[in-house]
Amino acid sequence: QVQLVESGGGLVQPGGSLRLSCAASGFTFSSYNMNWYRQAPGKEREFVAAITWSHSTHYADSVKGRFTISRDNAKNTVYLQMNSLKPEDTAVYFCLRGRDYWGQGTQVTVSS
Repeated sequence: QVQLVESGGGLVQPGGSLRLSCAASGFTFSSYNMNWYRQAPGKEREFVAAITWSHSTHYADSVKGRFTISRDNAKNTVYLQMNSLKPEDTAVYFCLRGRDYWGQGTQVTVSS
């Protein structure tokens, strides 16, 4: 069955960096667009970044220039490199396959 397992979240100071990973299994990873979303407390889930099967990338305006999405098809993993983190980046970050399967999320907290 399809599984998406996020990791790499944690507590980081403003200006710091984190790299999230989403390990996929149960499907042909290289054939799918993959996405990162996030949900802050009391807010709706929002789009963060996407990478197509052909490695084209797209970003929310709020993270452009700070976050980088990438994928390693040999490892069935999609990454989100997050730099220059801000307190407003605090959220649970989710991996999404296409438009159907979600991971369980990983917490990112940006605080001094």
